[in-house]
Amino acid sequence: MDSSTLLSTLALVLASSSPLVLAVVGETLTEKAGVVNLSLDGAILLSAMVGFAVAFLTGSLILAFLAAMLVGALAAGLIAFSSIVLKLDQIAVGFVLTMLCTDLSTFFGNPFVRIRGPSVPDLPIPLLKDIPVAGKLFFSQNAVVYFSFAVVAAAWWWIYRTRPGLEMQAAGERPAAAFARGMNVNLQRFVYTVAGGALVGFAGASYSLFVKLGWSYHATSGLGWIALAIVIFGGWHPVRGAIGAYLFGALQSMGSFAQGWFPGIPTQVFQTAPFALMIVALLLVGNDAVDRFFVGSPVSRKIWQTLRGTPPAALGTSFEQE
Repeated sequence: MDSSTLLSTLALVLASSSPLVLAVVGETLTEKAGVVNLSLDGAILLSAMVGFAVAFLTGSLILAFLAAMLVGALAAGLIAFSSIVLKLDQIAVGFVLTMLCTDLSTFFGNPFVRIRGPSVPDLPIPLLKDIPVAGKLFFSQNAVVYFSFAVVAAAWWWIYRTRPGLEMQAAGERPAAAFARGMNVNLQRFVYTVAGGALVGFAGASYSLFVKLGWSYHATSGLGWIALAIVIFGGWHPVRGAIGAYLFGALQSMGSFAQGWFPGIPTQVFQTAPFALMIVALLLVGNDAVDRFFVGSPVSRKIWQTLRGTPPAALGTSFEQE
């Protein structure tokens, strides 16, 4: 592989991974506040269909993305409402919503299957696109990719460098203590769950209007589950989560090249290999026995666990404000 091909491949990985990056950051915000949104896979699928349908009917990409964000926000809002107000189990509601959104995408998306529609155009940045290497990778993309870069940076800054971000973490870590200090924990959880869901909806529209143009049944099936896995892999940190999304995209690209290198191996092996490797990675980062095996001393183990990250202490639990 020559340098030009390698550079083009890396640029393609950054571009094709942007919907996954957005979904990972959205779910990270949601889970940092203490809510698990397991409707991700269905919400991405439904928002991909709605985004493409609106773009096809109106010719407006802006309306398409807004409609998709609304779908993602509504799905996430149902999760938050069922948990905060109705005190229902977040996991159960998430599974039901995943199936519901998947069926709705199939039903309402039937008229739009395999037809041509608008797509997100390239938007190279003048002057910056001419920078060697970096220009091709980062400044010759489109608005969706630039937005994904900005979202990762903004999420990191918001979570770790602002007071509202610290309050969000408190809602997910120690809701009782946060409430005692005057915070409205449930309002925090609702707002960040809906905001994260809107990013998930944006990710769905990005997929059908940019990565895999058009709409077909189950076009993004599995993307939501991968996003949930990458949130864990990234230790509930937006930057690490984005890196995990890019690694997954790179693995998928390597599968395409490996298929040419090893023509005797069935194509299904290379198509499923990234998913299997993601499962292995989750086992490695989420198992204390593995930690003890690979990291000997208490100090090095502590460093590894800090790098790995831990879930918010109150993740998935309801909080009763009295």
